[in-house]
Amino acid sequence: MEQATRTGRTDRELPWTALPPELTPLLVPHLPAVTEELLDSVRHDVPVYARPLEGLFGDSIRRGVEVALARFLRLPGTSQPALMEDDRRVYEGLGRGEVREGRPMDALFAAYRSGARTTLRSFSRVAMDAGFEAGVLIGLAESVFAYIEELSAASAEGYAVEQSERAGERDRLLDALADMLVRGHVAEDAVRSAAAAAGWPVPDRLLVVTLASDRRAGLRSRLGDRALLTSRPGDTVAVLPEPASAPGRRELERALNGRGAVIGPGRPWYAAADSLRLAVLARDLLQQEEPPGGEPLWVSDRLLDLVLHSERTVLEDLAARRLAPLAELRPGQRERLSSTLRSWLAHHGQRAAMAAELDIHEQTVGYRVNQLREVFGEALNDPRTRFELELVLRAGFG
Repeated sequence: MEQATRTGRTDRELPWTALPPELTPLLVPHLPAVTEELLDSVRHDVPVYARPLEGLFGDSIRRGVEVALARFLRLPGTSQPALMEDDRRVYEGLGRGEVREGRPMDALFAAYRSGARTTLRSFSRVAMDAGFEAGVLIGLAESVFAYIEELSAASAEGYAVEQSERAGERDRLLDALADMLVRGHVAEDAVRSAAAAAGWPVPDRLLVVTLASDRRAGLRSRLGDRALLTSRPGDTVAVLPEPASAPGRRELERALNGRGAVIGPGRPWYAAADSLRLAVLARDLLQQEEPPGGEPLWVSDRLLDLVLHSERTVLEDLAARRLAPLAELRPGQRERLSSTLRSWLAHHGQRAAMAAELDIHEQTVGYRVNQLREVFGEALNDPRTRFELELVLRAGFG
């Protein structure tokens, strides 16, 4: 049964099966010279490999060349695959090394092409000097380039695996960092070490966003690389730098629009847990007032509402105490005086503004204010009482 190589060739298509086996003993003595010539060509043709072949980098490149040439010379006259598993690991390793060096595969592929040209030129010269016919030289050329395709495929596979592993590991580190920040009470050294390992610069100030888990899809790409994501029961939590400008704020709003997100207030990085706490509190107390899936709710814009809703029973007690003078009035009169009191407090008693807001005549305003003074008496002259009255009226009592 025919075997396929990694590039899809079957045994019948392997060009080295047609090469005469006597080529191998003829070419082996030239391997050291061809190796050096090939390395010189690569350094000349591919600028990123122009540095001295020293250390781990140099050892990897030289070993790759030596293994490639030695393996190639075992192939003439056989139906063996281009690479055995041990050989393949060498070229997968070169692909992985390109990821670690921060380079695309272009440089390594260029090096392979340069090496193929040098190898073919050197081996063809030896074969011609030995009297081999043109058909052998053509087969040699086909074999060299088919072999290089296999090396390239192995390196590309190694490159892809390394990228995948690194992406998965970085995602794990970023998720762990987000969890550290929102839990709080973590030593600064631990946070900064985790951030450095994940390649995430710690901002001076950040904010925390919470949204339902079923609205997470596509969130990472919408928020960008600076966003950290983690999960809580039923929720997705994002940690990201606080926008430093109005355009930055609008950009964040666009990214979160339609997700029912609540954006906690900006905090120093070590107080991220507080931003999350207030975002969750605002979600539980205020978000039911918002249309589902609408624009994100900024806690920083709703601080007073958060205060008014956070201790409802306390406000109920305060309202019962301060609005008690209205309790004995008829419902219609109580409603009119409540709205007049709210307007009077908001406009500091300015009758024209009150008349415009209440859509009544200024004389009617004066009449109602006199009624309020009769009902509340001297209490309306006390600043603390006026503050407490405005508080409970803004909270929806009265």
